[in-house]
Amino acid sequence: MRTILFIIQKEFKQIFRDKSMLRLIFILPILQLLILSNAATFDVKNIRISFIDSDNSISSRVLKDKFNANSYFSVTKELTNPKEGLDFLQKGSTDIVIEIPNQFEKMLQNEKKAELQIQINAIDAATAGVQNVYVSQIVQQVNQDIAVKIYNTTENQIILSRIETIPSFWYNNTLNYKTFMVPGILVLLVTMLTLFLSAMNIVREKELGTLEQINVTPIKKYQFIIGKLFPFWVLGLIILSVGLVISKVVFNVPMLGSILLVYGFTSIYLLLILGFGLYISNHTETQQQAMFIAWFFMVIFILMSGLFTPIESMPKWAQNITLLNPIRYFVEFIRMVLLKGAGLKEVLPNLAAILIFAILINGLAVWSYKKTN
Repeated sequence: MRTILFIIQKEFKQIFRDKSMLRLIFILPILQLLILSNAATFDVKNIRISFIDSDNSISSRVLKDKFNANSYFSVTKELTNPKEGLDFLQKGSTDIVIEIPNQFEKMLQNEKKAELQIQINAIDAATAGVQNVYVSQIVQQVNQDIAVKIYNTTENQIILSRIETIPSFWYNNTLNYKTFMVPGILVLLVTMLTLFLSAMNIVREKELGTLEQINVTPIKKYQFIIGKLFPFWVLGLIILSVGLVISKVVFNVPMLGSILLVYGFTSIYLLLILGFGLYISNHTETQQQAMFIAWFFMVIFILMSGLFTPIESMPKWAQNITLLNPIRYFVEFIRMVLLKGAGLKEVLPNLAAILIFAILINGLAVWSYKKTN
């Protein structure tokens, strides 16, 4: 036990002696959480929209005024013909072009229907889909207002029936996207830092030549591994604590569940990540190699974690692959506990999966570490 404590003491001294590592551990996560949580959003705002109004009637002006009054839209320019609208789309000067045909109001009065041509820049299909929904909702509102006005001017008044819906938003009643993203980004930061630091730690000893000196000492393998990884386990919990404080103070993320449960789950999760970092370091000779391999796995883990893309929207084969992704279980866990107030019973499958992975990965890491060159 004394040997392990001496190694831990040595590691902490080495960490706090390196000023660049201190900045990486403490300053970088804070900046990333503050920046990424504001930048990583799927909210579609400031939609640039242009009109080709060939009618210039009261109804067409009502339609344009409705878009002008909506905070999500920004009317860029009144265009004169379809060719100019296509040029605007191709140049990226606008996102949507709505063409109001000639005799638009007359067709509404006489035929009780009219058509609008809506062209949307769909390079980003997800954004285009959201924009289409926004446009359709406003057009429907204008359609109802105009229909009521037209029907009320006729001799036989027609009463339009409307279905009123009252949605109830659970767990995020303000529909604040940061409430959804901040816990996931916190998981990402804890994972990245602990993985990279642990992966490069032993490799750095190889590069400096100190690992050979340690290997010829009576220090046992388990003593060396515990002593080397324990400081980063503590640092991972510190990063989590700082992130939770920022999430609550800056972003007002609700924390409905048990914080002790969050720390308990994270403690096991960090064992898994540190074991994975150790396994990488055992099979690399330089810090650059360790960084490249760690990044290779991190990119896959992030994209298939459900952090940015819902797992339910992935193909079935991709959903099956995500079952091997540890970040997926942590992201699900922290959102369930913090936002839904889930207890141990609800998150037990996630905890069991992480525990099994931790045992397997650490077993492989310890087995692959050799005290010989």
